[in-house]
Amino acid sequence: MEHIIEEGKTRQQIVSEFYGEYSEDGRLDRTVHGRLEFATTMNYIHRYVKADSKILEIGAGTGRYSISLAKEGYDVTAVELVKSNLEVLRSNSIGIKSIHPFQGDGTDLSRFEDNTFDVTLVFGPMYHLYEKDDVNKAIDEAIRVTRKDGIILYAFLSIFGIMYSNYFEGNWAAGEVENFTSDYKIKHFKEQLFTGYDIVDFEDLFREKEVEHLVTTGVDGIIECIERREDFAVTEEDFEALAKWYLAFCEKRELLGSTNHLLYICRKG
Repeated sequence: MEHIIEEGKTRQQIVSEFYGEYSEDGRLDRTVHGRLEFATTMNYIHRYVKADSKILEIGAGTGRYSISLAKEGYDVTAVELVKSNLEVLRSNSIGIKSIHPFQGDGTDLSRFEDNTFDVTLVFGPMYHLYEKDDVNKAIDEAIRVTRKDGIILYAFLSIFGIMYSNYFEGNWAAGEVENFTSDYKIKHFKEQLFTGYDIVDFEDLFREKEVEHLVTTGVDGIIECIERREDFAVTEEDFEALAKWYLAFCEKRELLGSTNHLLYICRKG
């Protein structure tokens, strides 16, 4: 995740320029780790949605989750910051009446009233927020628009997963400088583009929030960092077995740091 970024650009500009060049559409389908992330995440979503649930996805990208859920019959509102992603989402969802796409930032959901949604998916913002105030705004806004006893799923990245996946190509020292201080404190700044967390540090963000923590789980394991190996192979039959096996262990605390993508799942009090 090394990117050359000009100084002085806003977070919104940095994120929009990256996704304007990166093909987000199909990310969850073209790799084994992407497919596992989607399968695991959908499994957790299905544990909490009900037939009449109103769902909000914040950071919807090109709509892989929102469109899938809308096709299942759920009423889905999809909010995406990046205009190019939103255009793809709208194109991919033509003819699906139960999806409602909007451009917006997870730190400001003022277009929505309090207590509107049964299930809220915060699936992009926490990867790209660095200032403490913005992090808290994104957390608080998702809580605000969710109904009492509603469920919120926050996706985030493990700093260790980032290191394992991106800095074993002769660039480990550069990765340390990018992501840690000299005494190994984790850095968060917008020019990183993607920022990662220690698992406990992320959970501590919710300590004073009016939510009940239900579970923290990984969704894609260590696969991203080994999928580049020439001898890596997973057959369709093996993928089904892998996905089932991973679900049995994805909440184990000793595995969470090595996974790249995770979910913090909570219930609004």
